[in-house]
Amino acid sequence: MKQYETVIGLEVHVELATRTKIFCGCSTEFGGAPNTHTCPVCTGMPGSLPVLNKKVVEFALKAGLATSCRINQYCKFDRKNYFYPDNPQNYQISQLYLPICHDGSVEIETSAGKKTVRIHEMHMEEDAGKLIHDEWEDCSLVDYNRSGVPLIEIVSEPDMRSAEEVIAYLEKLRCIMQYLGVSDCKLQEGSMRADVNLSVREVGSDLFGTRTEMKNLNSFKAIARAIEGERERQIELLEEGKVVVQETRRWDDNKESSHAMRSKEDAKDYRYFPDPDLPPIHISDEWISQIRSSLPEFREEKQLRYQEEFGLPPYDAGILTESRHLAELFEQTAACSVYPKKVANWFMTEVLRLMKDQGMEPEQIRFTPQHLAALIDMVEKKEVSGKNAKLVFEKIFLEDTDPVAYVQEHGLKIVEDTGLLESTVGRILDENPGPLAELLGGKDKVMGFFVGQIMRQMKGKANPDTVREVLLREVENRR
Repeated sequence: MKQYETVIGLEVHVELATRTKIFCGCSTEFGGAPNTHTCPVCTGMPGSLPVLNKKVVEFALKAGLATSCRINQYCKFDRKNYFYPDNPQNYQISQLYLPICHDGSVEIETSAGKKTVRIHEMHMEEDAGKLIHDEWEDCSLVDYNRSGVPLIEIVSEPDMRSAEEVIAYLEKLRCIMQYLGVSDCKLQEGSMRADVNLSVREVGSDLFGTRTEMKNLNSFKAIARAIEGERERQIELLEEGKVVVQETRRWDDNKESSHAMRSKEDAKDYRYFPDPDLPPIHISDEWISQIRSSLPEFREEKQLRYQEEFGLPPYDAGILTESRHLAELFEQTAACSVYPKKVANWFMTEVLRLMKDQGMEPEQIRFTPQHLAALIDMVEKKEVSGKNAKLVFEKIFLEDTDPVAYVQEHGLKIVEDTGLLESTVGRILDENPGPLAELLGGKDKVMGFFVGQIMRQMKGKANPDTVREVLLREVENRR
């Protein structure tokens, strides 16, 4: 049987996190009532004229510089003509001939090692509206709130060969965009979307096969399943002696299958021409230098710094830097504490656990770094037990409670009254003659039983080291 290789290129659409749309002053906020974030410009009314949002250009430049792209300092907009209900102007303002960025690259890492994926170009454009298909009423409705929301489209070269490489590339892009602050890249809200261009060819061949474009992909898992499904479909066609048709296909993740939407268009089918209402953009050297100097410390740099500065293992440094918000919260907490490695341990265990339990994203965390730092300080000074500290942290995490006040108010501070501790130890020993006899007989494992009993009696408000010390002394007295 012939061996086949998959060839994949991506068109990634990233919604930019500007407050207003690309060519008008309407809000870009997600989730508004249908058709409430609209005006004559973004609904394509006759006589309305677009005005470019400068912030869009700034964000596009940031994204281009962060992905090692070359900048077209003279670029312009073009009209892409097509007719669809969610496209009110019957054309989309995009960039074809002189996109703002081109010839970039990002480095990805998979189980096979590191690899560079080239970026052919990155261009600015406006988003279309959204069609809502009502199956009950058997009709389609249009919401134009998204129409005119600014996008950058990142077009890769066909450098990827597997679903694993595709997901690694998308995760890398998402991380870069989130660190830059140019997009939240929430796939579930459509602020990051990917179209997969895929073909197969015999292993060893230099010729590309006929490609198809896969749309309707709104999660990394769906993208991976779509790639495997389309690969198998094309190989099956070739094995049967049939041809692959160049077309756009819609992936149905529930049925795990795709179906043809339309024949795949080429640039000539859209009848591109320069937009007559928008002047060319001139980008100065000074502006590029200013933006380059404002780029943040990216994930890879943070990972290395965390290992060197805080002594963290590579795995922990990788987890803490997956999200820019989580990394910033960790650094702010570490800056308030003399125990930065303990701070990392709390983030790796309790913060991540509560995030998972609450179904929260890092951006939703609201506790004050000083509060966690104060709690860790209390634990290290043995003012509160580790068990009670976890309970206190749940209050901090959910309600941003002051730990010092909470511990004092609820009587959780470790008791230093050795008289009370001695009497408690004596009573527990008297109540458990069997285990006491085993302990006196040399079974040291029973020590853990007694420590646990005493800590329960003390409601976690005793220092475990002091408990063990008093217990050992009392046992010796009874030998």
